[in-house]
Amino acid sequence: MPELPEVETVLRGLAPHLTGQALIGARVRDARLRWPVAPDLDQTLRGRRIVRCTRRGKYLLLELDRDTLILHLGMSGSLRLLTGDTPPGPHDHVDLLLADGHCLRLRDPRRFGALLQTADPARHPLLAGLGIEPLSEAFDGTRLHAITRGRRVAVKAFLMDSHRIAGIGNIYANEALFLAGIDPRLDAGRLSRPRCAALVAAIRDVLTRAIAAGGSTLRDFVDSRGEPGYFQQDYFVYDRVGLPCRKCATAIRLLRQGGRSSFLCPNCQKR
Repeated sequence: MPELPEVETVLRGLAPHLTGQALIGARVRDARLRWPVAPDLDQTLRGRRIVRCTRRGKYLLLELDRDTLILHLGMSGSLRLLTGDTPPGPHDHVDLLLADGHCLRLRDPRRFGALLQTADPARHPLLAGLGIEPLSEAFDGTRLHAITRGRRVAVKAFLMDSHRIAGIGNIYANEALFLAGIDPRLDAGRLSRPRCAALVAAIRDVLTRAIAAGGSTLRDFVDSRGEPGYFQQDYFVYDRVGLPCRKCATAIRLLRQGGRSSFLCPNCQKR
């Protein structure tokens, strides 16, 4: 599933081309996404203008002149800016039609994505409960220390809880914990203030470098130009089980936590 760096990569690719554009409607070929596309989408978008493109967690937001479109890429979705006459493929379910002759095309082979319209995104059920943005100024060691107090859940699971911190995901939680030298099994509530500060710095570093590399492409992810990401070439631990640690040469270990894979260097990461 695309995580924060992949969604931010798509946002940065699309925003310069979409901001200020007028919409002339939508073409819905298959409304059966995770939540059905509204049957009146074409009518409600005619004559609207895209004022701003933003991101909240793993959701893309197209702010219109009166309401907002929420887009989610699901497990394997992508968004491409194409000329309006580009023939659709079998999984190209929705086109947002732009006045300049282009379209924003949502491709979603597994149909776990979403395209929803809301008048109040801050109160929408998908967004209202999201936690702090990990790249925001408000997210620092003091804040992380405060929100982890009394939490007996493993720190990796805590980082992946979107109600606490929005959008980090499995890949980048593994990588950040390695850089901070923290075992993913440590209870979040046992993090000291210095370790919280180190973990925040590691999260910022990993996410920033991943965005610069265009995100990670393990299977399906492509950006708004159809290009894969390259951050997977820089992983320290994720998906490197049995390979030598890039810092100390100890073999990377695989753990199972809550049904998800965790990777760690038993020498570099401590409880």
